[in-house]
Amino acid sequence: MRVRDKMTSQAVKLAKHVGYENAGTVEFLADETGNFYFIEVNARLQVEHTVTEEITGIDLVQSQIRVAEGMTLPELGMTQDKIKPQGSAIQCRVTTEDPAKNFQPDTGRIEVFRSGEGMGIRLDGASAFAGAIISPYYDSLLVKVISHSGDLSAAASKMNRALREFRVRGVKTNIPFLLNVLENQKFLNGTVDTYFIDEHPELFQFQQSRNRAQKLLNYIGTVLVNGPSTPLATGLKPAEIHPHVPDVPLGLEPPRGFRHILQKEGPAGFAKAVRANKGLLLMDTTFRDAHQSLLATRVRTHDLLRISPYVAHNFNQLYSLENWGGATFDVALRFLHECPWERLEDMRKQIPNIPFQMLLRGANAVGYTNYPDNVVYKFCELSVQCGMDIFRVFDSLNYLPNLIVGMEAAGKAGGVVEAAISYTGDLSDPSRTKYNLKYYLNLADELVKAGTHIICIKDMAGLLKPAAARILISALRDKYPDLPIHIHTHDTAGAGVASMLACAESGADVVDVAVDSMSGMTSQPSMGAVVATLQGSKLDTGLDLKNVSEYSAYWEQTRTLYSPFECTTTMKSGNADVYLNEIPGGQYTNLQFQAYSLGLGDFFEDVKKAYREANILLGDIVKVTPSSKVVGDLAQFMVQNKLTAEEVFDKAEELSFPKSVVEFLQGFIGEPYLGYPEPFRSRVLKGMPRVTGRPGATLPPFDFAKFGSELKERHPHVEERDIVSAALYPQVTEDFLTFRESFGPVDKLDTRIFLTGPKVGEEFEVTIARGKTLGIKTLAMAEDLTPNGEREVFFEMNGQLRSVFIKDKEAVKELHIHPKAAKGVKGQVGAPMPGTVIDIKVAVGDKVEKGAALIVLSAMKMEMVVQAPISGIVKKLDVVPNMKLEGDDLLMTIEC
Repeated sequence: MRVRDKMTSQAVKLAKHVGYENAGTVEFLADETGNFYFIEVNARLQVEHTVTEEITGIDLVQSQIRVAEGMTLPELGMTQDKIKPQGSAIQCRVTTEDPAKNFQPDTGRIEVFRSGEGMGIRLDGASAFAGAIISPYYDSLLVKVISHSGDLSAAASKMNRALREFRVRGVKTNIPFLLNVLENQKFLNGTVDTYFIDEHPELFQFQQSRNRAQKLLNYIGTVLVNGPSTPLATGLKPAEIHPHVPDVPLGLEPPRGFRHILQKEGPAGFAKAVRANKGLLLMDTTFRDAHQSLLATRVRTHDLLRISPYVAHNFNQLYSLENWGGATFDVALRFLHECPWERLEDMRKQIPNIPFQMLLRGANAVGYTNYPDNVVYKFCELSVQCGMDIFRVFDSLNYLPNLIVGMEAAGKAGGVVEAAISYTGDLSDPSRTKYNLKYYLNLADELVKAGTHIICIKDMAGLLKPAAARILISALRDKYPDLPIHIHTHDTAGAGVASMLACAESGADVVDVAVDSMSGMTSQPSMGAVVATLQGSKLDTGLDLKNVSEYSAYWEQTRTLYSPFECTTTMKSGNADVYLNEIPGGQYTNLQFQAYSLGLGDFFEDVKKAYREANILLGDIVKVTPSSKVVGDLAQFMVQNKLTAEEVFDKAEELSFPKSVVEFLQGFIGEPYLGYPEPFRSRVLKGMPRVTGRPGATLPPFDFAKFGSELKERHPHVEERDIVSAALYPQVTEDFLTFRESFGPVDKLDTRIFLTGPKVGEEFEVTIARGKTLGIKTLAMAEDLTPNGEREVFFEMNGQLRSVFIKDKEAVKELHIHPKAAKGVKGQVGAPMPGTVIDIKVAVGDKVEKGAALIVLSAMKMEMVVQAPISGIVKKLDVVPNMKLEGDDLLMTIEC
């Protein structure tokens, strides 16, 4: 108070000396010893006058007007002895300035504005309301927030609460910085000085707002304006249905299952328990291979999680639930715009008692190419951390070196290793001699030596006839009496149930099934059929057929949501010609869709015949992803170009073959059993390089640290899982991360809304987190375009009107819109903020060094020099002086 009294005394003395009679603000700078120094006088009320008003109770603006009318201070009741400060007050100026970018002004349209209010909070508004356009040419102030309470700490607490209640969407604000200041202990102690910001860099560490609700509105608006974000395979629409989920007991833990044995006894103990089980165990493929085969892998996490609690409570006797790997990883990122790792974690929370199983493509992990070994090991390690238990490891050619890499990676991660032998040919046909019983037993020997816990026969095309099953499984059981045997098949020919029963009777411990409404054709045999057939026998599964029926009813309804991807659009029944063409179940429907999309729909029978011929041309190989794609690509190539097998062979040196065929013959996916087909291989490759041995053996270790650092430059909030995803699928993950940043958690939307959007007038709910549900109603879409080629889409969210502007991709083609700098392309220089170009310091052809000044922008009384992000040559300039720009508008392109 002593220092303050001295300051006010000097201020009055100064005003009297110059004859100043009005309200004014005198500013001083004080040091820690009590000395103070004059800075300036503002001949007006300063913006912080609200603090004085709050602690004195005097309306300074009104009082100033009264004085101007001729009233004296005593007449207004203002004498110094009556002015007593009461408590403490704080003012925060909420502005559209981005503290993460050195308080760079942000501009745009305020999409959402909600303020924080309550006892002790005063708001002096400026330009803050939903729909307001924040221009680069005016002050960035939105609102002044003033808190008042008994002391500084209480005032800071009120301000903190009020600012946290603010919701401002569409433009960046300084609220995150203000919150950090309000929680800083030095500030709360009232001991800040001019070095405060410099000495506390943590003030600039922000937790970015997720803005999920507005992002979801942007997504829905985009679908309404521009159509589906994921390509629909057919013209069918998702059904307007909300599938019924069977009841589960509330508050009860699911009954114990085989996962508890695995957690207690480890992989070896788990394998012993499986072998000791008296009945036939089942693996349910509904969550993975069934929809991969029937619905193009498009089933979303949203629908899987809805039925997960029911599965946990009623199917604890399952050997495992196959729910990950294979094509699901790629499709989740590429088409469903959801994180496969989050899917795995969320399912594990709902189903803690049943082992999870995935399909691992050996040295290819869940990709279609070769990766450095440490990528495969890292992938398996992270998979186990996120909830995976059993790894079915296979190689598309049964190539042992590739298989063993996957087995070792899964084992080191702590998973159960289920090594798979991919089945092809026909053991019941003595004339089929290439893949005979000795071949399979020799492979099994090698896998047992490599340490597999369980042996799997992977019949990916449904070729394992009952007679062949008895031959193979009996031989394996006789040779390995203590080793669990697991059989996988597809029901393409319709004999799946019979084959699986033959396997069980011959000594198999586990067979694969899918719930009834997701079974049959290219999927797995019917769960209900197997359960009912074995009831009361020594192989009784222990599952309740009533539960199977309820489970099936859910999927029967849910399947109609995926009508655009329904295999029955083109495939009406099973087909025994699979014994001739040997097309894998997971490929059969995809090949059919591809044939239709290529205009070969009427020639699908020709494609199937060509598939058989292509297989022979390539040496009668094992066919499963990715080797099956090689055969399929060659078959479609033959049909498209009207080539017979003889013509392909004779013209091999002249034809331009599909890339997959060439790379297979070069050795990029491994070596086929008994070698490559000659002279066909040499004719196709001519002088091309060839790979000898395991393709990935010579790849250098992947640098996760460097790669992760580069990824974080483009996407600051990525996690380890995103880095692993990007190591496997670089561009797909890049696109996914960009999509998620723009549109938020679209996996929370109902499937019909996600695929085709809501109807106008439709009301629906979206639960984005526990206890956070959004009520949304679609109101209308504007017919007129904005000058930028955007349409306004109107919604009601939780009772409040909201709207989003969506660029119409078709309409924009007819408009001239300034291009945006492509994210992640270092040579493209974008405007760091909206503003006006006031100076261009380079010309096309100039050589620039990294950090060199390129362009000067001006906005909101602030100038910014745009610097070169890389060294190189200026290839193109996209701006001219005085051009008005928006954020991220392309300024120029620099070529390295």
